[in-house]
Amino acid sequence: MAAYVIVDIVVTDPVRYDEYKKLAPPSIAAYGGKYLARGGKTEPLEGEWSPQRLVILEFPTVARAKEWIDSPEYSEARKLRHATAASKMILVEGL
Repeated sequence: MAAYVIVDIVVTDPVRYDEYKKLAPPSIAAYGGKYLARGGKTEPLEGEWSPQRLVILEFPTVARAKEWIDSPEYSEARKLRHATAASKMILVEGL
């Protein structure tokens, strides 16, 4: 069953965050993940949620998504994301 990682990001250091955008994709792919949305235009349909940068990742399973987030391959990128952005991240099971 697929799993989705949804990240709401506020970039605080755009120059260094560009480096994160280069480091993250190989680690995501290594765990079978792929981008479904990556910072495209968002439009609120209901409520007041208006993310600045929204990322949606798809992984083959919840287990693979959890392996990725704590993986050595993502470690450096994760530290860089924490240093250059504020983010909220959730994991949701697919159907």
